Amino acid sequence: MSNKSSNSSSQTEHQHQSTDREHGRAPAEHKHACCEHDHGPAHQHGAACCSVPVAQTVTRSLLLEGMHCGDCAAKLEKAVSRMDGVVHAEVQFATAKMIVSYDEQRMGIDAIQKQIEGLGYGINDRDEHRRLPSVFRIEGMDCADCASKLEKRVGAIAAVHKVTVNYGAAKMTVHHDGTADDEIMKTVRQAGYTAALDEEGAPRRTEKRSFWRRNTKVVPTAISGAVFAAAWCLHAFGLIHDLTANLGYALAIVIGGYRIARTGLFGLKSRTIGMDLLMTIAAVGAAVIGQWEEGAAVVFLFSLGETLEAYTMDRTRRSIRGLMDLSPKEALVRRNGVEAVLPIEHIRIGDTVIIKPGEKIAMDGTIAKGASTVNQAPITGESAPVDKGVGDEVFAGTINLYGSLEVAVTRLSKDNTLSRIVHMVEEAQAQKAPSQRFVDVFAKYYTPAVIILAVGIALIPPLFMNQPFDVWIYRALMMLVVSCPCALVISTPVSIVSAIGNAARNGVLVKGGAHLERLGSVSVIAFDKTGTLTTGVPQVTSVIPLGGRDERQLMSIAAAIEARSEHPVAEAIVRKAAADRVPAAEATDFAAAPGKGVRAFVHGTEFYIGSPRWFRQELQVPLNEAMHFIDRLESQGHTVMVLGTREEAWAAIAVADEIRDNGRQTLERLRQIGIARSVMLTGDNQGTARAVASQLGGIEYRAELLPQDKVAAIRELSQSYGSLAMLGDGVNDAPALATATVGIAMGAAGTDTALETADVALMADDLSKLPYAIELSRRTVRIIKQNIAFSLLVKVVFLAMIFFGVSTLWMAVLADTGSSLIVIANGMRLLRAAAPKQAAFPGNGDTLQAAAK
Repeated sequence: MSNKSSNSSSQTEHQHQSTDREHGRAPAEHKHACCEHDHGPAHQHGAACCSVPVAQTVTRSLLLEGMHCGDCAAKLEKAVSRMDGVVHAEVQFATAKMIVSYDEQRMGIDAIQKQIEGLGYGINDRDEHRRLPSVFRIEGMDCADCASKLEKRVGAIAAVHKVTVNYGAAKMTVHHDGTADDEIMKTVRQAGYTAALDEEGAPRRTEKRSFWRRNTKVVPTAISGAVFAAAWCLHAFGLIHDLTANLGYALAIVIGGYRIARTGLFGLKSRTIGMDLLMTIAAVGAAVIGQWEEGAAVVFLFSLGETLEAYTMDRTRRSIRGLMDLSPKEALVRRNGVEAVLPIEHIRIGDTVIIKPGEKIAMDGTIAKGASTVNQAPITGESAPVDKGVGDEVFAGTINLYGSLEVAVTRLSKDNTLSRIVHMVEEAQAQKAPSQRFVDVFAKYYTPAVIILAVGIALIPPLFMNQPFDVWIYRALMMLVVSCPCALVISTPVSIVSAIGNAARNGVLVKGGAHLERLGSVSVIAFDKTGTLTTGVPQVTSVIPLGGRDERQLMSIAAAIEARSEHPVAEAIVRKAAADRVPAAEATDFAAAPGKGVRAFVHGTEFYIGSPRWFRQELQVPLNEAMHFIDRLESQGHTVMVLGTREEAWAAIAVADEIRDNGRQTLERLRQIGIARSVMLTGDNQGTARAVASQLGGIEYRAELLPQDKVAAIRELSQSYGSLAMLGDGVNDAPALATATVGIAMGAAGTDTALETADVALMADDLSKLPYAIELSRRTVRIIKQNIAFSLLVKVVFLAMIFFGVSTLWMAVLADTGSSLIVIANGMRLLRAAAPKQAAFPGNGDTLQAAAK
């Protein structure tokens, strides 16, 4: 409660500060924190350019002519940036392109083009910015099969070149000639949905209105149901005649079926046969043969089923988009000595964001001043808060629990870790899993086949077997209803969406449905050692001078060389020298030999630091005096580095790395869930590898491996055991990660390379997330199989019932919509799949609850 109160009070304080500045009480400055423009000394906050918020920011791309000077590019960028209404301008000199974001309500693209031309440059193609794809958010898309049909409808527009509908994220990306946005949205409306442009850089936050107010299907469904129920009840109790009841049923059909019929008929324009058209035919057909009650029941049940499907899918999607709400909409910023509360979209790299205790951190950045404890659970899923100080990295959406912080912004709001997670999760939902590709192919042939069968049932018995038309037309209408593959098509994506969303909220980023399915099939897991099974923060345990040399002189030389390296062992040597207050000498001509060591010149002498094997086999330096110490230290689990020249060894430096606290428990858990083998791959020596493996419970290991040796080991294990996962840091182990069936990066939060290269990313340095991810994958595959089997079984049963005449039209509709709802509900169980238990700590409850919603 204290955190909430603090957060609330701080927000109120920010609002007061903002209000004060809007009324002109801020100090007069030539350049203000809330805007980009230069003003005279009399200018106060409250002038038009500061008080008018950027309401609709649009990003455009312009190709420039005559751009042949880097300094001129910088001047052009500054000139456009200073224009009233321009939020951001960037000139890419190498490609002669300008990316400009501006407030569409305050200025147009023509004014920017005029400014560019006035400065002496041309614009190669004024419509180049329009060639950027348009991204639309789609409301009301509750059927995966309908999503593919929407692709065809929008793709039929003459100005459209390419359409991709991401059903899981309810997004549509359209490549067109720049003139079709309005026509696209009109087409989407005619298809029965609503579309809104998702502008680049605009904040993507969940819609605050309830689903029942946003969805256009709710009102006609409710009215149609009420009219149908009233007519049925009054007729059942003999209060109205058949004709009056039929009029009531007809009214219910018109009210509930107008939207369905309009959507279905519009689909014919793009030569697509959707469920809306089939239901329209079924309802009209029922009316034609006098089954008014059945027709009204069909319309109401189908519309109700669609509405409920939309509601359940809306909940699933909002669980992902809700991650975006973890970061605040505005923050207190200090810019040019002036503090102001700004929307996060207006905060720039290099700004200083001030975060008080209990507040959410608004931007990715590094701490410039202050120290605190930060709850990173929403981003990394970590079970305990993390202490942070000057120089440490923090992420948007995390909670500052205790101290006050000043954070130097390192990423724009649209590029921060949280935004990239949301974007990658949405993109992952669009990637089809193997099971989904099977379903899509099956549905492609199943629906036309059943429609042809329905036509045959309607015509063959009456025409060639002297059977009554109305009976067989009725059965054909039921066949049309059952022909919809909605439940089958949605069986896989709803499960994938739910599982990926659950994983993201628990600090595991899965890059696609295919990776999720493959993760569950692995039988062997290979681990990198340093930074994965161990903490990755080695410490120097001993320095052994050789030849009677001075230890401080040796550490000075070693620190000088290793200061140029980013290897964890090098950092340990530099930390040891600093702790002992040994000044580093000056090194020149530094060079690294990957997997072996480094070399540099110190005081005119060429020194090497690396593995004993490198010294013996390649440098051919005798290690007779050192081998006794080296063998003893390596047998105890230490990594030993040799410092020396081409002629002799000068010292042996022992470094040890601690295993992770939960490493042994994680490996035991992997054995319990059926992982046949866990193998540690390391470049360390046999003794170190043996000691670490022993501490981990006797894990299998392979030592003294160069990067190419790790790749060979991955291939060998894959050939012997099939699917294999490799867990590493996502950077140093990139070749091995790429070779494995599933590459898993550990500790990927804030690491661009790890997020981009790995198939699965564990956002925190927490091994316990690995068994959770594998179990989630296996459960997902089980649920997908259950959904597919159930969907097919329902179809088979009702096709048989229709053929033998023991079904009714409303039962067929109920079976179709009911099976879809059951499949969705079964898939949504993955949203609640259990993650590793998290220890409670002060201030974490609210955050974990927010992340779990």
